[in-house]
This record gives sequence, C-alpha cells and structure tokens, in this order.
Amino acid sequence: MRAPIVTLLTDFGTKDSYVASMKGVILTINPRCRLVDISHEVSAHDVEEGAYILLQAFSSFPEGTIHLGVVDPEVGGPRKPILVVTEHYFFVGPDNGLFAFVLRREKPEKVIHLTNTKYFLPRVSGTFHGRDIFAPVAGYLSRGVLPKAFGKPTDRWETLGFQGPLLNGDRLMGRIVYIDRFGNLVSNISEAELRDFVGDRPFWVTVKGQRIEGLKRGYWEAKKKGALALIGSGGFLEDAIREGSAAKNFKAKKGDRLTIKIPPMKGKPN
Repeated sequence: MRAPIVTLLTDFGTKDSYVASMKGVILTINPRCRLVDISHEVSAHDVEEGAYILLQAFSSFPEGTIHLGVVDPEVGGPRKPILVVTEHYFFVGPDNGLFAFVLRREKPEKVIHLTNTKYFLPRVSGTFHGRDIFAPVAGYLSRGVLPKAFGKPTDRWETLGFQGPLLNGDRLMGRIVYIDRFGNLVSNISEAELRDFVGDRPFWVTVKGQRIEGLKRGYWEAKKKGALALIGSGGFLEDAIREGSAAKNFKAKKGDRLTIKIPPMKGKPN
C-alpha cells in the first residue's frame, strides 16, 4: 500500500516557520505521509493566484491525493473551513474561492464544513488555521478517517468572479491572470476559446500596445529576446519573451487587457 500524499500550497513563503509547523503537525498524526510542496510563493493574500497555481498542478498527482491549500486573508473570520471530496482528490482549506478553478474541472461529490474539533489541534489560534485546523484534518484524512467524520455537509461554497474572455465585435478580449517567475504573461483565454474565435485565420495578439503575430509552437521558434505568443503547458494563451521577461518588456501586470484581433483583408480599411 503506497504512502498517502499530501500537497501544500500557501502564500507563507519559506522565511518563517509556518510551512514547517504545518508539516510537523501532519507528520505527527501520520508519519507515513509523503509531503509535496506545490508552492509557498503565492503572492500574499492573492486567492485568485493561488487558485490558478493549484489548477495547473492538482491533476498531475495520483488519485487519492490530499491537496492542502492555505491562502487565507480572512483567517479567523466568518469564512468556513472546508473539505472538498471529488471523484479523484481531496481538497482542504478555507472556503474563500481557493478551490473555485479546480471545481470547474472536478465535480465535487461532497463538501464538508469542518466543525468537529476532535480533529483540530487542542488550541486553535485565530491567525493560523493552516497549522491548527487544516493540517490536522489532512493528517487524519490521510490515515483513513472518513470525510463525514470531520463535520457537516454543505451545499454552498464560495466561487471567484473568474471571467472568461469576452467577444467585442471583431476582437476577443482577455486579461492577464498570472505572471510566472520567467515573466510570462498567462491569459484567461484557453486554447479551445482561441481556436473557436480565430479558426484557421491569421491573428494578432496585443498587450500593452505591443502586437505579436500568430502562435509559436515553443520558445525555440522565436529569436533570442524576441516576443512570441504560445499555448502554455496549462492550456492557456501566453505572451513571452525568449530568454527574457514579457512582464518587464511590456511593463505588464496582472489584470491588464490582452486582445486577439483578426487582421483586415488586403484592400479593406483597418
């Protein structure tokens, strides 16, 4: 029988003891756990960014993996602590939209409001539910405690106001939802949405006044320091600079507009 896997995603960084404390709690409850860090460098308090990073990583893990996520700007407030059960995975964390993107792909079979304090640490801090609630729940879950033991089912959970691209006349309007460590600009336009709009026609991608023509298959097809657009590993349209940063080059930030346009036919006005 393979050891249970618990992944961790937080905005805690690695300077402080927060991540280590959570891991210590899990391993005290179940020393057989295999702990995998997805990321601890989510921008502070940025639930949407955390949701996007989790979306890119969760399905790479074996079925039965427990995904523990803590990006929790309202820790100690009225938001619920929850356990989400899908056909393939478990998700433990705050009910603030952190799992919203995942649940577009994974249909929840049940959502449990974590209320059974038997599975929390004896003293629950008002500022560190990652250690005191979510980590112990993940630990006990990895030992085979049934989801229903942790609390009461709920049919309501928070979603994010994630807006897909909008069609505006002859333009498809998207926005930058994530910037990775290489400075690549990840949009909210999926490959399917792009293909549906452009078909077999040539097109332009414009961000911050910079225009890129068509798609490349990979970074290698662009000149060094040249701009390119491509479909990234997560299945979304990205703007990039080969061996450089599109974010710095274009002076772009999360939330900026990205536009797809079909160029005019020759002899017709732009």
